[in-house]
Amino acid sequence: MSKKFFASDNCSGIHPQIMQAIMEANTGHVKGYGYDNYTISAEQEFKRLFGNDIEVFFVYSGTGANVLGLQACLHPFEAVICSDMAHIHTDETGAPERNLMSKLIPLKSVNGKISVDQISEVLVGRGVEHHAQPKVISLTQSTEYGTLYQPSEIKAFGDFCKKEDLYLHLDGARISNASAALGMSPREFVRESGVDVMSFGGTKNGMMMGEAVVFFKPELAKYMKFQRKQGMQLFSKMRFISAQFSAFFKDDLWLNLAKHSNNLAQHLAKSLREIEGVQITQPVDVNAVFAIFPQGVSEQLAEEFPFYVWNEALNEVRLMCSWDTEINDIEVFIERAKQLCDGVETVN
Repeated sequence: MSKKFFASDNCSGIHPQIMQAIMEANTGHVKGYGYDNYTISAEQEFKRLFGNDIEVFFVYSGTGANVLGLQACLHPFEAVICSDMAHIHTDETGAPERNLMSKLIPLKSVNGKISVDQISEVLVGRGVEHHAQPKVISLTQSTEYGTLYQPSEIKAFGDFCKKEDLYLHLDGARISNASAALGMSPREFVRESGVDVMSFGGTKNGMMMGEAVVFFKPELAKYMKFQRKQGMQLFSKMRFISAQFSAFFKDDLWLNLAKHSNNLAQHLAKSLREIEGVQITQPVDVNAVFAIFPQGVSEQLAEEFPFYVWNEALNEVRLMCSWDTEINDIEVFIERAKQLCDGVETVN
């Protein structure tokens, strides 16, 4: 068996139950573009999770989900306020700006998070035609640093948005991990906290592909079927995304997979803390561990167990656990890390 990667939860394969659902959907002919029973069934799963009055649209990718969700809230002259770590700002190759023709306003984050107190400073020039008009606040749950917004923090943003006539968008690429870590339904800390539209991720938690754009303000989805098509995110054979989501939610598979990867990250962090010279740099809330190794160690480790350098200036690396990560994978990694760190001078 090959070694597992710690580079990303995107590196893992497809969970067998989800693969089985794809195979079972691969029978006969059904209507395309989402007009099929698989898609209707998957939509009902989302309504059971969030409420019957939502609108949900299935798409290929997280970037596509983010762009479409934001597009529904914006005119091109309006702007999105986000963290300086936000995926829409750092890792989507300018896709939001190119496709939305809207400005992103990044705010300095702490452990990947921003606060309501920071927003007022960028709400300037409202109504003045010389300035992009802030209209959306975008949060990521869990954040790019693997940290969590508590429900009270999200609600503070939701209340602020209502007061200031803004929309609240949530990038939920790892919403399953957040829900598992908080021990709460995403309805409680997403919809009931005032989020207007979210991306609901599946790819990073055992699915082959597929994300969902979920609207809690149905009026925002008025033109989404056209925007999804124009945005090249309408899958003609939609059943192969929809069937995955149905399997994803069956018997809480989505939560169980997320709990597993979260727990393995805790085990990884605990083991790393026992190695002299290794520093854990961020709270370990979900399935991500951020660490600094002694000089030269991370380069050698990454050759054997691929992972990404997150902050080159600090030599900070990101280690991700996946639904299929096993205790033995971590033990082999830790043993090699100990060997490499043994006798290496600690860098302060």
